[in-house]
Amino acid sequence: MPERKTLERAARDKRQGKSASTQAGEFVREEIDHVREGKHGVRSTKQAIAIGLSKARRAGVKLDAPKKASAATKRKAEQDSKAAHDGHAKSATRAKATTKALKKESAKPVSHAALSRNASKTAGKRTAADRSAAARKAAATKGAAGRSAAAKKAARTRAANKRAASGQQHAAH
Repeated sequence: MPERKTLERAARDKRQGKSASTQAGEFVREEIDHVREGKHGVRSTKQAIAIGLSKARRAGVKLDAPKKASAATKRKAEQDSKAAHDGHAKSATRAKATTKALKKESAKPVSHAALSRNASKTAGKRTAADRSAAARKAAATKGAAGRSAAAKKAARTRAANKRAASGQQHAAH
């Protein structure tokens, strides 16, 4: 069962008109935190994300299965979405078995480096137009104050990168 804070954050995202994947992101973040806290491990970064998405669907986030997903993944996504409405509890025996298996796995797949590698790899599979459209949509739901804050942060990052680059050139000479 997701934590109350996670459910509240996802509900807030929904009220603000943010996308289903943004709402689901809260559940993925919770899962990553659980692994980092040592509640259980995962075999891969993808598994941690998949567990988070499954929890999101079961909590009622209207998240479709990816178009390119395997038949098994699509079936699981459908099953999770139905579970949000059917109201019956998960088998305690099965839940215990899942946790026991996950406890034997590692926390390395959710390290900052591993998540960064996964994000870069995933972004690389998307087209530039797709990434750009997603960024435009995200900016539209930010609001004026959010856009202003993001612009200031971007300017600071550019300035810091410029300083770092010029510092490396001076060191090379």
